Amino acid sequence: MTPLFLQLVLFGLLAALANVLGGLVLFPKTLHHQFRYLLKYLLALGAGFMLAVTVFEILPKAMTLWQHSNPANAEDLAIPMMLVLGGYLLTQFVEHTIAPHFHLGEEMHCDDDDHSHELITTSSAYTAVGGLLVHTFFDGVSIAAASQIDLKVGLLVFIAIFLHKFPEGFTIGSMVMAAGKGLRQVMIATTLLGLTTFLGVMVFYFIGANTGFTVAYALPIAGGVTLYVAASDLIPEVNHHGGNSPWVSLSVFAGVALFFLTHLLLHAVLGN
Repeated sequence: MTPLFLQLVLFGLLAALANVLGGLVLFPKTLHHQFRYLLKYLLALGAGFMLAVTVFEILPKAMTLWQHSNPANAEDLAIPMMLVLGGYLLTQFVEHTIAPHFHLGEEMHCDDDDHSHELITTSSAYTAVGGLLVHTFFDGVSIAAASQIDLKVGLLVFIAIFLHKFPEGFTIGSMVMAAGKGLRQVMIATTLLGLTTFLGVMVFYFIGANTGFTVAYALPIAGGVTLYVAASDLIPEVNHHGGNSPWVSLSVFAGVALFFLTHLLLHAVLGN
């Protein structure tokens, strides 16, 4: 087993575990309320970090890789930019056509110990799970594609994705519970999300390069996906949950600052 494979297995498993833990904090009730209070700050931190990773790492690296793999048409960036746009639109289509849009954790209005009253239909909850499976699969592809460039980029992308995995698990868990389900169904739903992330990592590692779907093609698509998640998913959720609180907005800036700090530390440790 190569070091890259071991790194990807570790990243994939940790991301998957974060999805499951996000659902587990719904039980017991006291932990659920504590996490829900902190959710908006974690969400804002993750949004800032992911936005910075996308703009300063993924998209520039995608353009550079495309130029290196197509030296005859190095100035023509129409294809990679179309792939970025395609990744963005694919995520928009999945989340707003296949799966209903929802706000993080807002489906939980009933008493946590009473699941007899359905606030949303079971089909709506499971449709949301199905839609997010596509999203989480591309989370895994993003981690694998970035990691095949170098360790630093892979680690930065992993951190960005990892930070929003807890809120993601919490969200889908709250929807399943709002549909009248219990711990078992929440664990099944969040585990599916986690396994799909891991599957995305493994599929790209084992199949992507062998089918000609190289990093030069995968990274722009992943960039479009992460751009959508950061700018069109997470930032609106931050605005919705943060209200007029300056601390939530400052948490977005803290996420960007955390990116640059992590970038500098990795540069000092790993070089390049």
